[in-house]
Amino acid sequence: MVLCLKILRSKNGISSNDFYIDTGIHLARIEQGRTNITILTLEKICDYFNITMLDFFIMLEQI
Repeated sequence: MVLCLKILRSKNGISSNDFYIDTGIHLARIEQGRTNITILTLEKICDYFNITMLDFFIMLEQI
């Protein structure tokens, strides 16, 4: 899951700090394993990157 988040950020040229400023979500904490991701947080992440949760899980399976 962490790799998917990093790929999404990289593909969209978004830093974890920019993402935090835009959403209030600490992706760095998630990516470093310091916090767990909830369904609500995942939904916000998917909305931010304009993908569905299904798209996210398909991407996850392909990694």
